[in-house]
Amino acid sequence: MNREEQLDFLINYLIDERNEAIEIPQDYKAKRDLLRSLMNVRIPLKISDKFLKVQDDFLTAETLAKDLTSVEDIKDVNGKILLWQGDIVTLKVDGIVNAANSKLLGCFIPLHNCIDNMIHSAAGVQLRDECNSMMQLQGHDEEVGKAKITNAYNLPSKYVIHTVGPAIPYGSKPSKSDCEALKNCYRSCLEIASENNLESLAFCGISTGVFNFPRDLAAKIAIDTVKEYLDSNETSLKHVIFDVFSDDSYTTYKDLLF
Repeated sequence: MNREEQLDFLINYLIDERNEAIEIPQDYKAKRDLLRSLMNVRIPLKISDKFLKVQDDFLTAETLAKDLTSVEDIKDVNGKILLWQGDIVTLKVDGIVNAANSKLLGCFIPLHNCIDNMIHSAAGVQLRDECNSMMQLQGHDEEVGKAKITNAYNLPSKYVIHTVGPAIPYGSKPSKSDCEALKNCYRSCLEIASENNLESLAFCGISTGVFNFPRDLAAKIAIDTVKEYLDSNETSLKHVIFDVFSDDSYTTYKDLLF
């Protein structure tokens, strides 16, 4: 199959699985958006080996076509700590951190631009399946400040570490317990990375999206917590990357780090 034939196969499989009448657009981009939407809303279910093979071929080709970034490509360096501006799903590192929700199953909102959605969409349906298996064994929602590690599937990283940050109501300021919970997110991710012998780990801005934690304060907590951990613990980690997306966030982190 060529790329468009793969796309058509994947869309038709997921539509048949839903047993719904969904009109398939002709435009490639619109079809690609439809596939992502169908993946976003899909609950964990048994799926055919053929689907997984076609999906993996399709998503891996997309990943390899991106401008991937390795640790060696990052220029803003302060000891073991690195700063990089870009899309975390293009980082070719041992692990990336996902700002997850308490269900730990990814974002179910079609085409949502949160990092949880972006990571699951690029990884493939296996990521939600693995998360679901872990949560079924656990038997309860993931606690704020804890972390779990999974494979990364079709991402350029090897693993994804999922953590649930504190959510701040609009119009409110983070409490001391919220700040401690955010610290615990970073500590938990660093600990699980070390336990699994990861050498490079990239953090997103945990809780600074829809969870509404103030970005400047979150950046300071993130940097202070990572520095303290690296200074006080034996760890496999050689590189900890702060991945930012906006110019403002880049400036905030750069002012704190350099």
